[in-house]
Amino acid sequence: MNISFYPMTEAHRTEIIDIFNFYINNGYSAYPSQTVSYNYYDKFLEIASNFPAFAIKTNSRIVGFCFLNAYNPLSTFSKTVVITYFIDNDFTRKGIGKMALGKLVAEARKRGIKNILANISSENKDSLAFHLKNGFKKCGEFNGIIEKNNKEFDIIWMQKKIGLK
Repeated sequence: MNISFYPMTEAHRTEIIDIFNFYINNGYSAYPSQTVSYNYYDKFLEIASNFPAFAIKTNSRIVGFCFLNAYNPLSTFSKTVVITYFIDNDFTRKGIGKMALGKLVAEARKRGIKNILANISSENKDSLAFHLKNGFKKCGEFNGIIEKNNKEFDIIWMQKKIGLK
């Protein structure tokens, strides 16, 4: 499978929001309780501004997206970012998430970033396992702080320390 990464632009709005809405409707990895409008894409672009943000394509189809964003706007946190990625459900378990992680780690290193954080639903066992397998360590847990579909669950924070190469 030929996978390419393109900077997220207006042209990717519909496909990216459709992928995100799938996860809103089918589980706990996307936190909104109801699907979002296509205008929500502007939030992704805003929080990822000044950071790498990519649409992931195979051939001409968008099969996912990924980006980094500031953990905290204070300059004292400038070496720490939060990672986000969602892969089209039809393309999971094909190594695309690992490629997205690799791409974002490489981009983070170029920017002198030392820490990548991920916040993951305690109900998203596949994501928790993926991150552990790829060098993240659990660094925090907020118990019962989110409720979706009448279910209360935890948010697990994981951290990957990256060295500069």
